[in-house]
Amino acid sequence: MRITTSTADGMAVQRVADSAPAEAAEAVQPPAPAPLQSSVMQPALQAMREMPEIDQEKVDLLRNALAKGELPFDPGKLAGLIQRFHGSEQ
Repeated sequence: MRITTSTADGMAVQRVADSAPAEAAEAVQPPAPAPLQSSVMQPALQAMREMPEIDQEKVDLLRNALAKGELPFDPGKLAGLIQRFHGSEQ
């Protein structure tokens, strides 16, 4: 690991270490997730963890429908929704 520090005269000094300092290792670790109290949520969370990140079958169906003109697409409406989502309403 490279560690960059500055000297009193403003010069940058780089050191190479085999491992991170102990306090840096503690700072990097994310906080433990808070346990969910509801037993109703546990099965839903497990089902969500088992789902693929992207539903490729659905993506392919939508892509084909757009290509065939079977699914209407309004680029102006999409642009407005993006602007509203990102808080840049005009």
